Amino acid sequence: MFTKILIANRGEIACRVIKTAREMGILTVAVYSDADKDSLHVNMADEAVYLGPSPSRESYLVSEKVIEAAKMTGAQAIHPGYGFLSENADFCRMCADNNITFIGPPIGAIEAMGSKSAAKTIMEKANVPLVPGYHGDDQSEAILKQTADDMGYPVLLKAAAGGGGKGMRQVWSAEEFSEGLAAAKREAMSSFGDDIMLVEKYLTQPRHVEIQVFCDNHENAVYLFERDCSVQRRHQKVIEEAPAPGMSEDLRDQMGQAAIQAAKAIGYQGAGTVEFLLDVDGSFYFMEMNTRLQVEHPVTELITGQDLVEWQLRVAAGELLPKKQSELEIKGHAFEARIYAEDPNNDFLPATGKLSFLVPPIESEHVRVDTGVRQGDEVSVYYDPMIAKLIVWDESREKALQRMAKALAEYRVSGVTTNIDFLYNLATCRPFVDAELDTGFIENHQSLIFHNDEQTLANELPMAALYLVLSRAKTAKQVAAKTNDPYSPWNTTNAWRVNEAHIHELSLSHGEVQYDVVVEQKRQGYDSFYLITVEGKTFDCQGYIKDNSLYFTINGYRSCATIAHNDEHISLYRPNGVFNFTRVLPDLGDTDEDAGQGGLAAPMNGTMVDVLVAKGDSVEKDQPLVIMEAMKMEHTIKAPSAGTVTELFFSAGDMVDGGAELLAFEAE
Repeated sequence: MFTKILIANRGEIACRVIKTAREMGILTVAVYSDADKDSLHVNMADEAVYLGPSPSRESYLVSEKVIEAAKMTGAQAIHPGYGFLSENADFCRMCADNNITFIGPPIGAIEAMGSKSAAKTIMEKANVPLVPGYHGDDQSEAILKQTADDMGYPVLLKAAAGGGGKGMRQVWSAEEFSEGLAAAKREAMSSFGDDIMLVEKYLTQPRHVEIQVFCDNHENAVYLFERDCSVQRRHQKVIEEAPAPGMSEDLRDQMGQAAIQAAKAIGYQGAGTVEFLLDVDGSFYFMEMNTRLQVEHPVTELITGQDLVEWQLRVAAGELLPKKQSELEIKGHAFEARIYAEDPNNDFLPATGKLSFLVPPIESEHVRVDTGVRQGDEVSVYYDPMIAKLIVWDESREKALQRMAKALAEYRVSGVTTNIDFLYNLATCRPFVDAELDTGFIENHQSLIFHNDEQTLANELPMAALYLVLSRAKTAKQVAAKTNDPYSPWNTTNAWRVNEAHIHELSLSHGEVQYDVVVEQKRQGYDSFYLITVEGKTFDCQGYIKDNSLYFTINGYRSCATIAHNDEHISLYRPNGVFNFTRVLPDLGDTDEDAGQGGLAAPMNGTMVDVLVAKGDSVEKDQPLVIMEAMKMEHTIKAPSAGTVTELFFSAGDMVDGGAELLAFEAE
């Protein structure tokens, strides 16, 4: 067994590998860029080596730097995680040339599966069922379109070298083909440096079911059952579960054996995932094989009781598989939800910023949180915006789903926009509870998932006001304690007035509504209480702050709430959701009413991919204007209304700062 390994990755997966290596007594070496110099994976590892600037192409993707780091530290093997260099055959070859073990499959297997078109040819010869489609060498648009026309729409365009949902487009009619092909090729070239495309028949109600396979160097192979990854957005998985609902033992064995057949066809070794489309009639078709550990591997670990990273290390060291097929069994049910910094209500636009408040649910035998960030860390524009993976397990799907909903309700994140509310709505909507799954689930159930229930604020407004008053008093007391006269009347915060009530007047906004709140302090000291009046209703309130919690009594009702306070923004976490308030400060006349009008701003840092309009063009509402790329995804900026483009400030290829005005626009 290895005594030291280098992890050629970052974030959550690097931390995940370090944990297993530590348990096995293996030393670890982390690598990092400028953006990651103080990151969690660097602090967890025994050693760390600097690679270079923040962009991954200048650090994590530079094979020579990673190999040199391994040689410098004496690491005998490199674990690539997923993404970055994990499926790079040239990097695997460099490891071999430098007598460093690559903890993954052989070079030939990576090359065979690195091209989706070549993979389909191999699988066809191995009698693995395939989706009807075209994966030939002629890449002219005429041939690709003719194939689509002959098969009939809808079709799916896929980058041959792709993965992670990038370089993929659904095309529903012949009229959409050229635009969809151009977008898919652009994204594929940007992500993989290769724009060769496949055309496949798009099944309208398929499930995405994948089989976890493992092969050792002694011709042994097993499958560790299946995962259902049907719930996706932009062809990227959102919630995965294992085992797949409604899977019969016969179908499970058929798919498992087909996956092993696929692995053996390329002389596979290590952990791999064979992905299938499962149609409503029980027929299944090979999609692709991922020659690495998958993001969603924890759900397989929880239902099998096996550590897949440990399996990877043992197989790479030449050992036999830890278990035979007959020794593997399914126990219970598991879900994984990917917690992202992104805005589901804005086409899942990635978000950046500081994680000013971060409290995950408490981990237990039922709840697991795999993460690479801590409170205070930045979600950077340079990398994937994943905050964590929330994994739950229980004896049945129903019980596991209840635990997932509870854990999502307990997840506290402030400072960046997240998808937590979206995930909660998804996990609790009736079609998901009933396991009515297919790859179009989110699109088909938007009204159930993207609803924004009007929050009644029955007690939450007085809670927020009580917190602000108590917080101000607590801060003043701390400041006073550091002065020469801590009991000076200038250090009080009780709104004292001569012969008048002690009144605080606050303005709080929730959503788009502003509320005026009057707080009257009745007594000072430990037993002080407040009369808080909102919209004509008065609440008798008492409370105190401890750590990040407000303990309160409102009209005789006692409870507590977790509070995240960032500048003038307050997030109040309750069992029935998170309530976001902003304290509205007095307008001192500095506000420019016309600020922000007349232009369209970049939603975040990124690169201008294409400018689709010219100065002077008249455009319709929702017409695409420019295409930006940020955090490995394309984002189309559309016209907010009919109007005219009066000025363009960027060209294709330009770097754009978040908030920068992209173009001047005059509404009709």
